[in-house]
Amino acid sequence: MTSVYVIIALALFAYMSVWFLIACALKRNDVADIAWGLGFVVMSWLAYALSAHSERSLLINILVTIWGVRLAWHIARRNLKKPEDSRYAAWRATWTYFYVRSYVQIFLLQGVFLFVILLPVLFIHASALAPLGALDAVGVMLWCIGFFFESVGDHQLKMFLKDPANKGKIMDQGLWAYSRHPNYFGEVTQWWGIFLVALAVPYGYMTMISPLLITVLIVYVSGIPMLEKKYEGRPDFEAYKKRTSMFVPMPRRS
Repeated sequence: MTSVYVIIALALFAYMSVWFLIACALKRNDVADIAWGLGFVVMSWLAYALSAHSERSLLINILVTIWGVRLAWHIARRNLKKPEDSRYAAWRATWTYFYVRSYVQIFLLQGVFLFVILLPVLFIHASALAPLGALDAVGVMLWCIGFFFESVGDHQLKMFLKDPANKGKIMDQGLWAYSRHPNYFGEVTQWWGIFLVALAVPYGYMTMISPLLITVLIVYVSGIPMLEKKYEGRPDFEAYKKRTSMFVPMPRRS
C-alpha cells in the first residue's frame, strides 16, 4: 500500500502544478480555492482505483465527492465573477519573487495540507474489507450535520449579499445568528465525521491529524483570522462579535 501513498503524493504534485499554471494564465491565485475541493475528489477516486474496493471506501468517496464538488462549484461561481480575492491580491502587490512564492506557499503547500487531511480516506481504501457498522453510521451522521451547516450557511450568505439593501452590512441572520462562521464549522465537522468512519478500520486512530489540521487551519491560521481581520474595528462587527459565537453554533449572548 506504500506505493499508493507515493502515487497519490506525485499525483498531487502534478495536480497543484497544473493549477499554478492556470493561475498564471488567468492572473489570479484564488483559483487555488477551487482546486482545493476538487483535489480531494480527484485523489479520493485515484486511491479508490488503486486499492481494494469495499462498501466503506465507496461510501467515503461519495461523501468526499459531494463535499468537494459542491464547495468548488460554490467558490467558482462566487469568485470568477469578481476581481481576484483581496487576500491573494494583497500578496500579489507585496510579495517579492511573486511567482516562486505563489507556487511554493500557495499551491505546493496546499497540496501538502490536502495530502495530510486526506489520510483518513487513504486509510479506509487500504483497510481490510470489514463490514459497515455503528461507528460508520455515527460518522456519516456527523458528516451530514457538517454538510448542512456548510451548504446552508453558504447559501444564506449568498442570498444576503445578493440583496442590494444589504450592501455594507454584516450578515447576522439564519445560521449566522448562532455562529460567525457556520460554513467553516460545517467543513470542519464533516472531516471529523470522516475521521470517525476511519476509526472503524485498523490504525484509523492515526489519522486524527487530519481533522485536527483542518480545524487549526480554519480556526487559527488561514480561515477565520484572515477573514475577520478585514472587519476589525467596525462598530457593527464588534457588536456582532460580542453577541455571536465565533465558531461552534451557540445561542446569542445578550
